[in-house]
Amino acid sequence: MNSTKHMLLARALEVRERAYAPYSGFHVGAAIAATNGKIYTGCNVENASYGLTMCAEMSAVAQMVADGAQEICEALIIGSGQDICTPCGACRQIISEFAVTTIQIHLCNRSGECQTKTIGELLPFSFNSKFLPPT
Repeated sequence: MNSTKHMLLARALEVRERAYAPYSGFHVGAAIAATNGKIYTGCNVENASYGLTMCAEMSAVAQMVADGAQEICEALIIGSGQDICTPCGACRQIISEFAVTTIQIHLCNRSGECQTKTIGELLPFSFNSKFLPPT
């Protein structure tokens, strides 16, 4: 395990413990390394009005952007289940907004066993700014 992945795993495990998931019982932690050298973390925060639930990945990206960074160079997501935890479609789109298609996303289960994919593999044919008219 490379040193960045090891740090991301440690930070994601730590933040996963703070997840607020009283409805699903499924806790998720995310850690992203930005090109500024910092690591940002997030956990899922559920709401009785399910549509207002915030995913861990979105929380981590929001923290990164609030700190002034705008480019992800590596990410790790860890759930509390036996299977690896993959980002939902919305989170894949959010990650792709701030990353090149070749960045590594480590998808881990509760034991820390991971599979690694690129964001391009997780979200092929993503929608991006090239589809929008010039402003």
